[in-house]
Amino acid sequence: MAQPDDMFGDDDYPAYTMGRAAEIVGASQDFLRRLDEERLFTPFRSAGGHRRYSRYQLRLAARAREMVDQGTALEAACRIIILEDQLEEALEENRRLQGEEPSGRRDS
Repeated sequence: MAQPDDMFGDDDYPAYTMGRAAEIVGASQDFLRRLDEERLFTPFRSAGGHRRYSRYQLRLAARAREMVDQGTALEAACRIIILEDQLEEALEENRRLQGEEPSGRRDS
């Protein structure tokens, strides 16, 4: 288990109950359940089986709610967000690799 000081800055720490998450996102608890069904994310489960959400998951849920509010089908919104997230990860990895020295090459 993470130490309390570590949890404050951890966007992936499952700090929010379903009720609080729904309140923060401005959506219903059913909406959050549907995001899980669409595999936008999988909430952490407490020892008692209750869903717990991280700040990162709440940002994804808020993005999905915005898209649905603008008329995008939930399934399409989830797929778009997943693809955007994968693209951002790939771009970040590319930036990281571009910043490294090519292996075996030294400037003299």
